[in-house]
Amino acid sequence: MGIKTYRPVTPSLRNMTSLDFSDITKSKPEKKLLKTLKKHGGRNNRGLITVRHRGGGATKRYRIIDFRRNDKDGISAKVAGIEYDPNRTCNIALLHYTDGVKRYILAPQGLKVGTHVVSDVTTEPEVGNCMELQNIPLGLQVHNVELNPGQGGKFARAAGMSVTLMAKEGDHAILLLPSGEMRRVSKKCRATIGTIGNADQGMVKIGKAGRKRHMGIRPTVRGSTMNPVDHPLGGGEGRRAGGRDFVSPTGVYARGGKTRNKKARSNKMIISRRKK
Repeated sequence: MGIKTYRPVTPSLRNMTSLDFSDITKSKPEKKLLKTLKKHGGRNNRGLITVRHRGGGATKRYRIIDFRRNDKDGISAKVAGIEYDPNRTCNIALLHYTDGVKRYILAPQGLKVGTHVVSDVTTEPEVGNCMELQNIPLGLQVHNVELNPGQGGKFARAAGMSVTLMAKEGDHAILLLPSGEMRRVSKKCRATIGTIGNADQGMVKIGKAGRKRHMGIRPTVRGSTMNPVDHPLGGGEGRRAGGRDFVSPTGVYARGGKTRNKKARSNKMIISRRKK
């Protein structure tokens, strides 16, 4: 999709852009594939705020996405439409299987209405088809990649993302992730051929504060303007830079601080870490 600009009839429209939704072919979602999305305001089951700056926003319903596609092996499906999903950056595609079942999948770049796709252990490496990594040619761009067989896609699910299949060694495949990290996964993990579409989404300029509120994001107050009791960067006479590295109110580093568990079982699967 392209980027749409506006005539600056108001100050907020001067720098605001949006997607033109030229790839969208279906406006109304499938009712049986919708689910109520309850708002939590960034709070956990104890009512404590664990994610700050959340609240309000437009009411949305969750689209049930099929991240596995392993229960429809060998059954062909026709792409009935490309839809907008308010819960993610990429678009979604509605599939009509030949057995009458309807499912949503993430829409890859180049997937057109009327195209037939299939999911199986091995099939043709065409855009939208889902298959095991051991049967995918090397160097191909894939998305919605599983971390464990049968678990459902975990890697490369955002707009414009893709994973490159670099090599195959024994029972594992070596993947190059969008972050630059290189890791091993089982060759029996499944992936979908192609790159996630809607890559222009990252170039959209919000333009005004009210648009952020519609997205459910509340204003952010700088830690350096708070009192010492409220934030590690707070306090001081007059304005000051803070005097330490940028951290959250709980002291977690905001830039470059390592938060990964050193004892994570999947550490042994990582060949090289992401680029800093």
